[in-house]
Amino acid sequence: MTNVLQPPLTRDRGSKTEPCLFMTESTLRKHALQIFQTALKAADPVQAVRRHVRVEDDVLLVDGRKYHLKNFGKIFVVGAGKAGAAMAKAVETLLGRRISGGFINVKDGHTLPLRRIELNEASHPVPDKRGVRGAERIAGIVSHAGEKDLVLCLISGGASALMPAPAPGVTLEEKQQTTKLLLNSGASIHEINSVRKHLSLLKGGQLARLASPATVLSLLLSDVIGDDLDVIGSGPAAPDSSTFADARDVLERYGIEGHVPPAVKRRIEDGISGVVEDTPKPGDPVFERTRNVVVGSNRLAVDAAVKRARELKLKPLVLSTFIEGETREIARMHAAIAKEILTSGRPLKPPCCLISGGETTVTIRGEGLGGRNQEFVLAAAMDISGLRNVVVLSGGTDGTDGPTDAAGAIADGNTIARSDKAGMSASNALSFNDSYHFFEPLGDLVKTGPTNTNVMDIRLVLVAG
Repeated sequence: MTNVLQPPLTRDRGSKTEPCLFMTESTLRKHALQIFQTALKAADPVQAVRRHVRVEDDVLLVDGRKYHLKNFGKIFVVGAGKAGAAMAKAVETLLGRRISGGFINVKDGHTLPLRRIELNEASHPVPDKRGVRGAERIAGIVSHAGEKDLVLCLISGGASALMPAPAPGVTLEEKQQTTKLLLNSGASIHEINSVRKHLSLLKGGQLARLASPATVLSLLLSDVIGDDLDVIGSGPAAPDSSTFADARDVLERYGIEGHVPPAVKRRIEDGISGVVEDTPKPGDPVFERTRNVVVGSNRLAVDAAVKRARELKLKPLVLSTFIEGETREIARMHAAIAKEILTSGRPLKPPCCLISGGETTVTIRGEGLGGRNQEFVLAAAMDISGLRNVVVLSGGTDGTDGPTDAAGAIADGNTIARSDKAGMSASNALSFNDSYHFFEPLGDLVKTGPTNTNVMDIRLVLVAG
């Protein structure tokens, strides 16, 4: 049976409700799901916006800075991302009829009912024509904003693929091909975005360039390690520190420069030679009236997981919120720490919960179905095979891991034995990147449905000893 998240498991003791304390594998699994669910709640985009933004009378307050609404002629709301609908809902609640209009590109299925802001569903992670049409609408809105107008830009995870306005001379299909090559190469999100920004009309500060001289306030729900402003959603309203030369270096580093379309190579070479203007850099006048504010991040979700683990009588240890690298190698590192805990009680004694955030990458080698979180759990399951009272869970906070309907997966020391008994090969599934079809018959997929948020991944290793 697939793990569909439900309200936290508790035991009723008289008038008090207390967490279950039986540290069996079954209990550890339930605890892992509860901790992950708590992390998801902490990443809620509506609450994230409300923590940083409020309206008092005719003043918009954003992290202490005041925007006098009566000084603005019109207020436009634009943006893109998996959390776009929820962020827009929060903004509509705050500003209501003050909003003159808005348009946001969101991932298929990630919608909510709104009154004044239009949502446009599009494809992710590979962009499609719906995303292009939406990006063109956004470009039209911001380019017509005047000096006395306010542009609110709502950016969240997935914005890079969901706002795909190709640069002149590059077609959508050529951007799609390049994106697929980058996703399959093992390149990090920072590297992928450095290429995409230079094939776009809006990314890398170019939305702010189009909107100038209007006031631009960009609210960001971060899905990147370090919360770099120029990387979140490819930084449409942030100065771009990367260059055309950096984009070429990424293609060369991963050996795909000979496989990208000729138009992409020509665009990058024209940029290096100065024929094409580069993205706006720090200090550019277009940013004088632009501000970027991070309203939510992976760290908030991890902090909530820590608190929930303590409530469940598990000693928490945050390994890092900056985890990146090859998924299966990161998984083996986590499994190795679990073994160390069992054998020596270092770095802490059980019962405990290891927690990490960030976003790993998968180098595609096979034709299977899965995502980085499911592959993480599969690789870890192989390394903890035979260990008692160890549970591993990894899930994407957006609820969709890769091109699947699962957020991630969960496993324990008996998972590989169960799969062997069912006639499945874990090593074959890992070789073919087919983690989804490995966990599906075992009932070990974790499904949340679209969460309308995205602050990277949460990984948990619970050890009871």
